[in-house]
Amino acid sequence: MRITLSVIKADIGGFVGHSDSHPECLCEADNKLAKAKQSGLIIDYHVTKCGDDLQLIMTHQKGENNTDIHETAWNTFVSCTEVAKRLKLYGAGQDLLADAFSGNIKGMGPGAAEMEFEERISEPVVIFMADKTSSGAWNMPLYKMFADPFNTIGLVIAENMHQGFKFEVHDVKDSKKIIFSTPEEIYDMLVFIGAPNRYPVKAVYTRNGEIAASSSTQKLAFIAGRYVGKDDPVCIVRCQGAFPAVGEVLEPFATPYLVEGWMRGSHWGPIMPTGVADSLPTRFDGPPRVIAQGFQLSQGKLIGPRDFFADVSYDQAREMANKMAYMMRQHGPFEPHRLPLDEMEYTTMPQVSRKLAERFKPL
Repeated sequence: MRITLSVIKADIGGFVGHSDSHPECLCEADNKLAKAKQSGLIIDYHVTKCGDDLQLIMTHQKGENNTDIHETAWNTFVSCTEVAKRLKLYGAGQDLLADAFSGNIKGMGPGAAEMEFEERISEPVVIFMADKTSSGAWNMPLYKMFADPFNTIGLVIAENMHQGFKFEVHDVKDSKKIIFSTPEEIYDMLVFIGAPNRYPVKAVYTRNGEIAASSSTQKLAFIAGRYVGKDDPVCIVRCQGAFPAVGEVLEPFATPYLVEGWMRGSHWGPIMPTGVADSLPTRFDGPPRVIAQGFQLSQGKLIGPRDFFADVSYDQAREMANKMAYMMRQHGPFEPHRLPLDEMEYTTMPQVSRKLAERFKPL
């Protein structure tokens, strides 16, 4: 059975501030997708949240970038925004950067990761969702999952993975893409994906072209031309068989790493793996959170979810993230906690520079 798995998210209003999603918004989204399922448009769905981001997980047979699917997601976000406005939630509808749907959700604010594939005899998938971070946040874990034998032993001892994978990398500034083959092009690829703000990994494929992972790569600041919130990306990863095992896919998050985002989207901070219930970024509006929801697909039905990061084995990762957060916070408005100036162009930096321009004198 050939199916499409679509994960589409948007920040439609925070409860309280930017810390959480209100239950009434999730209920409204559930009602909308239940009607879409009843109509036959989608096979199945799951509604969840990560911090103040509403997450729509849908299975269907319409293919990627389908107008009807994207319009359903858009209309769901619009309806949930009305709930958010009624409740006076903070930043109601902030990710909806267009007045009306125009055929595809790309470039309209919400983030989307999609993949179409032939469902296997057993089809486990893990869906990662993050809050208070940017679209390049998946670069390091995707590299570890699919190219690092110290993380994924299957690259060494599993015959069907030994040949490596292909990475599709996007240049979100100049709207270009490139495909790298690993392991032979690892060093070339790292030159680019080591700068995740500009060169996020969009997708990973087996060497014969089968989709393995897909992520959202839209940059809200590039779309809006100003800071309107972080991208808060999503990522789908297929597991087992020709792909890394579930444990190998989750392993990169056992060690926190620094990502862009946190308070006002203008700071480096550690990404903390938590269960859905603990995806509540409150310390300086953070630190950034990541959740992992696992499903078995059966004829397009979403069997699950398993809330992977609710596991106690990630307690040490959370402790490490808290210690890293304390260390970074000591820098206050100074780099390296605050992002470098070239990443502050969508904040107040340009206005302050213009105001003081005449006061700068030649040395």
